[in-house]
Amino acid sequence: MERIPVTILTGFLGSGKTTLLNHLLTADHGERIAVIVNEFGEVGIDNQLVVGAEEEIFEMNNGCICCTVRGDLIRVLTDLIAAKFGTNGRKGEVDFDRVVIETTGLAEPAPVIQSFFVDEAIAMFYQMDSVITLVDAKHANQQLDQTHEAQEQVAFADIILLNKIDLVNNKEVQALEKRIRLMNPSVKIFRTKNAQIDLEHILSIHAFELDKKLEVDPGFLTEDPNDHEHDDHVTSFVLRANRPLHLEKLEKLVNHWIRDFGTDMYRYKGILNIQGTERKVIFQGIHMLFASTMDRKWKDNEERISEIVIIGKDLDQEQFETQFTECVEETLSN
Repeated sequence: MERIPVTILTGFLGSGKTTLLNHLLTADHGERIAVIVNEFGEVGIDNQLVVGAEEEIFEMNNGCICCTVRGDLIRVLTDLIAAKFGTNGRKGEVDFDRVVIETTGLAEPAPVIQSFFVDEAIAMFYQMDSVITLVDAKHANQQLDQTHEAQEQVAFADIILLNKIDLVNNKEVQALEKRIRLMNPSVKIFRTKNAQIDLEHILSIHAFELDKKLEVDPGFLTEDPNDHEHDDHVTSFVLRANRPLHLEKLEKLVNHWIRDFGTDMYRYKGILNIQGTERKVIFQGIHMLFASTMDRKWKDNEERISEIVIIGKDLDQEQFETQFTECVEETLSN
């Protein structure tokens, strides 16, 4: 069975998430979308702002789905499956092709994403497609300076819509893009007004699956941030090795990273060249959860470089680089 793709819309307060959601619900894309809208408070407002459409709107008003009501998110996702496939004694009542979750502007994305990995039933039916973060170009620098939520929303993004660019000049946009890339070097950035974007750029893009993303953009890990102009707690760096990695040493190192820095490692992903295998190893994780999979064979004319992007809070890049170097094989067996 093909799993149902899930798109998470996040972004700080006033960034344009509901505007983008309305665009999704009214555009001629031919898909049926189940939407989960989440906000604070007992009285729902967002569902009143979302235009009328045939899609089903699921709203949870008793807190933020990224923290206090994550169980409710799993319950709603389970109910959706029951309604679609007629499980748990229910008949198929609704049909949909994908799920879009709009988080509150104060949400930290990690627990929402983790829900699709820690619950086996959810992981069986759903597959993360992408995390899309909207950034208010007019107020982003202030928000990034003052709130860790805004920084984490940028750190976890696969796609960033740099919205409201009509309210700032081109120099300000370029500076903001530079700052964002220092925090998340592999993110893809689109400039938008009123959150208007061709939906082929944000739907069914497999951006959360690193191997799928590499098929589209093999060099997306090659950017190497070098100078920081802001004192952001969330930063990123790239670890590289031109020689094969020793698997056992690497496994011990990753376990060490998870144990000591897991809470501060927001996203990490990369391609690994492991000694003794002719296939690429795809490696990615979120906080304490990580996975590695075998990908295609290295091509004969392809340079076998291991690259890992690490995005996190107050991490010591030099320490990570030193430890990673110790996993590189000293000799090659030809």
